[in-house]
Amino acid sequence: MRRFLPQAPKAPRAPRARHQVRRAIRAGIVWITSAPGTYLWLAALFVTTVALHRMSPEFEEDFLRRRSTNIHELSTDPVRVLIASAFWIDGGTWAPYAVLYTVFHAPAEHWLGTARWLAVAALAHIGATLISEGVLSWAIRHGHAPQSAVNTLDVGVSYALAGVVAVLTYRVPKPWHLPYLGAVLIFFGTPLIADRSFTDLGHFAAVLIGLACYPLARGRNRGRNRGRRRNLDRHTDSGVRTPS
Repeated sequence: MRRFLPQAPKAPRAPRARHQVRRAIRAGIVWITSAPGTYLWLAALFVTTVALHRMSPEFEEDFLRRRSTNIHELSTDPVRVLIASAFWIDGGTWAPYAVLYTVFHAPAEHWLGTARWLAVAALAHIGATLISEGVLSWAIRHGHAPQSAVNTLDVGVSYALAGVVAVLTYRVPKPWHLPYLGAVLIFFGTPLIADRSFTDLGHFAAVLIGLACYPLARGRNRGRNRGRRRNLDRHTDSGVRTPS
């Protein structure tokens, strides 16, 4: 006669689902709070985007032009416009930037720390702006661009984003860092070759600036691995065996 062992009752699905939801919420909170610069910047962009939607088209264009990093504004008040231009999105669509900031800026800030991440973003934003507007100024002087281009509308955060995307090359594990770098160069280099606009030049310059920020990234992976080894050693001391 067969004997059947009684099966342990299964945990109710509802408490398990609530537990998974709570874990996901906690993980999301940790992700956001450990990248404060990224999400404070993103919150500021949300506020300014809402403000733009409340403006008339004519007022919005004039408002953004006075915060634009064009040649006229850079020659008048460069510090003000370099800072102000990084808090407005031309076109007023915020949601894609929420995704891009989460995919690129937040991992870079987690990895580099807030100060180094901000340094990369600022160098890319400022450096690419000065390079692209400098080339535009040269083109105007030599008749390759109209004089009206000194007042072109140029606001946004894409140069900083391009620089951070590039510096993440040093975060991607080998050998995948080379395909990642190739994809970045193709993505930002193809528009420059095809259209040869000054904005495309700025994006590609930002990529090169991000790659030049290797000294800020050097040793960050090694330091993270040392931290993991220290945690492992603490577990070993408390009686947890490590694989030999």
